[in-house]
Amino acid sequence: MYEWINLAIIILSLILFSVLYFFSLLPVTLSERMGEKAWKFCRNLRLTASFFELIAFVAPVLWIWFPVPKLDWRIFSNQWWLGFVLSLITTIPGAVLIYKGVKDAGKETLTPSEETEMYGGIYNSIRHPQTAGGMLMFPALGLALNSWFLVILMTISIIIYMPIMLYFEEMDLVKRFGDSYKEYQKTTGAYFPKIKKKQKREK
Repeated sequence: MYEWINLAIIILSLILFSVLYFFSLLPVTLSERMGEKAWKFCRNLRLTASFFELIAFVAPVLWIWFPVPKLDWRIFSNQWWLGFVLSLITTIPGAVLIYKGVKDAGKETLTPSEETEMYGGIYNSIRHPQTAGGMLMFPALGLALNSWFLVILMTISIIIYMPIMLYFEEMDLVKRFGDSYKEYQKTTGAYFPKIKKKQKREK
């Protein structure tokens, strides 16, 4: 009974986080219908989404004690610590990306504002460092908990959600920053730095 409740909480929190955070990334698009209050609305959505993101990380830990028997697929039968080590290898760079992204985005991380200018710092190398960090950390959670099911669930949620989020968020950012953002898209990778080709010197 408890295992199914926990599974429902994991799935529901992932869905609610994804949906709420998705709409929180569209202040300009929503302002076309809602006016200025769209910015405050997006801030409230983002704060609520952050709560469900926390639940999406905490609830899987309960899988250790309340796994669904038919879905309790262990990655390592005895050497569970290997999954933990692999998780650390993936989590550390993910955490660094998120930390740098939050630091360089500042208040905009949770409070979108019309006055915010395009970010610097790590955003000069990749456009979405926080998302890139999350892409690493969510599946890593399944590794740490030695569960194939959680690895698969987290990976599927990322594969479905990230491309949709990227498309619509960037559409809103183009509306917000105009040609400057279009040029930024050309020169900067979304999740990985672009390899810049050296221009040949004219003789």
